[in-house]
Amino acid sequence: MTLRAMLVSFFLGTAALLAQGNPDWHRDFPAFRIAGNVYYVGTADLAVYLITTPQGLILINTDFKQDVPLIKTSIRKLGFSYKDIKIILISHAHGDHDEATGLVRSETGAKLMVMDADVPEEESTAPGRPGAHVDRVLHDGDTVELGGSTLVAHLTPGHTKGCTTWTMQVRENGRTLNLVIVGSPNVNPGYILVGNKNYPQIADDYVKTFARLKSLPCDLFLGAHGGYFGLKAKYEKLKAGATNPFIDAEGYQAYVSERNETFQKEWARQRQNPGSPAR
Repeated sequence: MTLRAMLVSFFLGTAALLAQGNPDWHRDFPAFRIAGNVYYVGTADLAVYLITTPQGLILINTDFKQDVPLIKTSIRKLGFSYKDIKIILISHAHGDHDEATGLVRSETGAKLMVMDADVPEEESTAPGRPGAHVDRVLHDGDTVELGGSTLVAHLTPGHTKGCTTWTMQVRENGRTLNLVIVGSPNVNPGYILVGNKNYPQIADDYVKTFARLKSLPCDLFLGAHGGYFGLKAKYEKLKAGATNPFIDAEGYQAYVSERNETFQKEWARQRQNPGSPAR
């Protein structure tokens, strides 16, 4: 078995263990409008977003194949049609966010658009990978436009080489809000930050990512996992009639700072223990 195959097998195994250990990954969650034309159609932790426009729908993330029925039901309950998805985007090329991209693409005819460095993983047919044809290769700063809505793709690498944070301006109650959907700033168990032969610049990429995240104006704070931004607690507040709790600029900055501090500690630990993976 090649080193790459061993690493793929390790990370897929880690993802499977995490899925078994986190019931929220596949737990139903109510579909709802977050703000403007942005809706939540994911599970209790694996975030999937629907952007609605007069020319069709944009879907961000597809989760695992087993989660697609939930996504379809959520879209239908909101009054939209799954078949109207025109564009599929992802946060990053990990199975908990993209395993079903090939399936959704084939069922809807939507165009799949992926950051350049994640394209090989997206098109891979290895076990657990989507094997999905990428219709448009994106680069840092590219825009995705449909029906008057414009999303900007920000390369925030480290978690994966093509990890993408999406931003968009959203109109809500006469205000223009800056939406940020964080790709992921996390250092997963097994990640090697020092002496990583397959990804030599991984630590430097994380440093660049945190600088980018800190620089982004954010009013609406969202992310690839509900746990990043307190999905469940904020949903309950929203349902109770509170002022939109997803408008959380302070929470965004606090989250980025905490994740950066965690990364820096792990990087320092690995510099003292080269070859010792994150736990």
